[in-house]
Amino acid sequence: MQKARPTGRLVLVVGASGVGKDTLIAGARAQLEGHPRMRFPRRVVTRASDAHEEVLTTSSAEFESGERAGDFLVAWRAHGHGYAIPATVIDEIARGAIVVCNASRGVPGAVAARGIPVSVVLVTAPTALIAARLERRGRETGSEVGTRLARAGAALPEGLETVEIVNDGTPEDGIARLCGHLLALAGGGS
Repeated sequence: MQKARPTGRLVLVVGASGVGKDTLIAGARAQLEGHPRMRFPRRVVTRASDAHEEVLTTSSAEFESGERAGDFLVAWRAHGHGYAIPATVIDEIARGAIVVCNASRGVPGAVAARGIPVSVVLVTAPTALIAARLERRGRETGSEVGTRLARAGAALPEGLETVEIVNDGTPEDGIARLCGHLLALAGGGS
């Protein structure tokens, strides 16, 4: 009898700017390094990497060209930049990988509509904590922080497998919760 292929999944980590998505993803990547089913691809973004997120930087023209060529599973624009998840993740998922990506809250519905198995991790935090994190990050002006805080409550599409992580403790606490969810999707072990 042939052993069934493990079920791959795209895990989309979503939430408002400043909730700590990049910190949780980086911590999970470090803790799960070497796990045979875990993949943490970098997003394609029309801005440079910074201390909070390492991305595949591209120009706006290259981004638009990649979009037309089908290089992206999904692409979106927010805060004056283009963001995309490389289309190569589809092959990884087909081979049984658990692929973890930072995404906009509008992305899970579009991906699920394409028949790709999705698990959504909604990261939240209290507003005052989000504001403090955004100010420390130093990427936004005061008015941009306000705009991002106003979007913090944006809803997710209904009917998707969703796990919420309230990221109001130590980074290690949030990372442990994310790792626990990822390992459960992978069947518990390494």
